[in-house]
Amino acid sequence: MSKPLDVLLITPPSRVQVYQDLSRDLAAIEPPVWSGLIATFLRQHSCSVAILDAEAEGLNHQQTAERIVAIAPRLAVFVIYGQQPSASTQCMPAGRKVCEILNTLADIPTLVMGTHPSALPKRTLLEEPYTYVCQGEGPSTILGLVIALRAPQHSLREVPGLWHMEKGEPVGNAPAQLLTNLDRELPGQAWDLLDMTRYRAHNWHCFGNLESRAPYASLQTSLGCPFTCSFCCINSPFGTPMLRTWSPDNVIAQIDRLVMDYGVTNIKIPDEMFVLNRRHVIGICDRIIERGYRLNIWAYARVDTVQDEVLAKLARAGFTWLGLGIESGSQHVRDGVEKGRFGERDIVATVDKIRSYGIHVAANYIFGLPDDTMESMRATLDLALTLNTEWANFYCAMAYPGSPLYTLAKQKQWALPDDRGGPGWIGYAQHAYDCCPLPTEQLTATQVLAFRDQAFIEYFTHPEYLNMLQRTFGPHAATHVADMCRRQVRRRYQDEATNTAA
Repeated sequence: MSKPLDVLLITPPSRVQVYQDLSRDLAAIEPPVWSGLIATFLRQHSCSVAILDAEAEGLNHQQTAERIVAIAPRLAVFVIYGQQPSASTQCMPAGRKVCEILNTLADIPTLVMGTHPSALPKRTLLEEPYTYVCQGEGPSTILGLVIALRAPQHSLREVPGLWHMEKGEPVGNAPAQLLTNLDRELPGQAWDLLDMTRYRAHNWHCFGNLESRAPYASLQTSLGCPFTCSFCCINSPFGTPMLRTWSPDNVIAQIDRLVMDYGVTNIKIPDEMFVLNRRHVIGICDRIIERGYRLNIWAYARVDTVQDEVLAKLARAGFTWLGLGIESGSQHVRDGVEKGRFGERDIVATVDKIRSYGIHVAANYIFGLPDDTMESMRATLDLALTLNTEWANFYCAMAYPGSPLYTLAKQKQWALPDDRGGPGWIGYAQHAYDCCPLPTEQLTATQVLAFRDQAFIEYFTHPEYLNMLQRTFGPHAATHVADMCRRQVRRRYQDEATNTAA
């Protein structure tokens, strides 16, 4: 009789609920980075492991639960992350639906991990249907739990970072120590456990050739962030604002495998702060340049961390896009969320400098930050129109669990999606029907969301933007964006206003 699989790492299907119609062919389908890293870690410790990416396979909640039952792992781990650093919370409802169905079909121990469970471990254990909750980055906790499940004489109290019920009460163990030697302990993602043909890049990532969005990979080169922006929850699994990196040799070995074994050229670097450590970035770029790969890479950057020498290397290595966190057109609003001391002149100069190296800019803006007014939000949109970057993401301020803003919102009793009577965790999803952003001192959540939705249309239908897009990428990109604008997401506030008017 064969031994049971030790661990099944699961990405529950949340894309349709989170992105609505945009999920059909506009949004990316990203390989599960953390599942890949953890799978490699567990293999190094003699654990058998598999990955079930229900998102990529197009499974619904019932089908996902039935697949878990068919595989019958010793432990089913729900890995709850999203496509952006703060997007774990919006994926919680999908995990819950799958686990609830699973619990009616079989008695399989379950554990949930991710940014959200790490931020609210006790609440997650009490409110969600999982057997266990992981607080922390995960690998050591999962390994310790597998050892305990294999040999019941091992106490659950010895598993670092584990939350479990004991005599009807929640018990949380001391957190696991952070892994410090990433090259040795998390040496790479288990690409062989995934069907790499199922993954595709964001539409804008391939504006130059929209037919080339697949295959696609997301490759982590560092963990954590040394900054403390109040709206960000990225450090919840790590517990401290610090940065750990893989060596350039490790990173290039993974890129070699992606290119040579899977034909991947579209790559996302999801590190919160990739363009920060100059030696790290240049080391990676030099190795890519030496190989002569023709890649299409995007990564995140900050206005105050971009340098000419680094930009020159990025451009030569195939970094065609940088995601830039501008957030607000108001210095006062940026100061209120500890975004850094840079002004509008710095923003304009940085965008111009990036584009001078032939690198496109995907600018990120947030409406409804605590000090926002209708006038300051308009200033943010005006700045976006002035910069006229090749792509722009318009977000609403969200007090994500694990962020300082969540703690502040609870203290001030601001309305949050997870309040009684609210839409629940799906309300934190920016593109969801039930999106429920943070109100400000002067604006309601509905006013903020309505402004964001109108800003999206104004930006992407603006003649100067469409003309720039056509000059830069050709008419096909402009036509694609025009089609995108005709497929806007539905919102509850719009339907309620329509019903009231009727």
